[in-house]
Amino acid sequence: MPTSLPPDAPVLVLATPGDTSGVAEEIAAVVRVDNPQIEVRLTSDTDLADSLPTGRDVVIVPLLTWEDPVIMAEIGKAVAASGSGAMVTDALGPHPLLAEALHIRLAERGLARADRVRLLNVSSPVDAVILGTVGGERAVRAVQATAVLLASRLTLPVVAAALDSEPGVSLAAQRLRAAGAQRLAIAPCMIGHEAPTGIVERAAAEVDAGHAEPLGSHSMVAELVARAYGSQLAT
Repeated sequence: MPTSLPPDAPVLVLATPGDTSGVAEEIAAVVRVDNPQIEVRLTSDTDLADSLPTGRDVVIVPLLTWEDPVIMAEIGKAVAASGSGAMVTDALGPHPLLAEALHIRLAERGLARADRVRLLNVSSPVDAVILGTVGGERAVRAVQATAVLLASRLTLPVVAAALDSEPGVSLAAQRLRAAGAQRLAIAPCMIGHEAPTGIVERAAAEVDAGHAEPLGSHSMVAELVARAYGSQLAT
């Protein structure tokens, strides 16, 4: 994010899949507090065309951890229908900050070492991590880079798997346990609004694994939003 912005800086519009209440509203609030010089608006992907401001430059940041082609296409259609010429950023991941936020969420549940530098000689609470996503095989492929980033932080095997389709978490757990990893944890690679409530808990119970909370309104999610906005200003 630039250190100073002109008074007519582009409006930052957060486009969220589905409901704008709950976690999306919380993220927008954090972004506003951290970046008071920016006008921040929040809308759903379905209402985007009717809610884009007129007469202003606009940067749209999708609240997604991966490039979901269905939602990105909806956003593109909304921009075209509005005739606003709004700029659309990439999704928030993959990015090292996203992997760091996933690491912290695991540590909050006691499923990862909180300090990967000073405690490398302490045994890990788990043997491997399943990076859970939603969107089927396409989503699994898209979050592979995030899985690699998280594995390098944890110095543990990390396997991506779908929470909403088969073969998914159950097959990933079978393969990891066949390779000798008995204590497993699920790290949801999602903000929280992308899937039905309880989907992570059900998957964890099915494979007898611990699980972290979704990313939610973690400060690093807000930081990724700001960086995405700043990158558009730079171009």
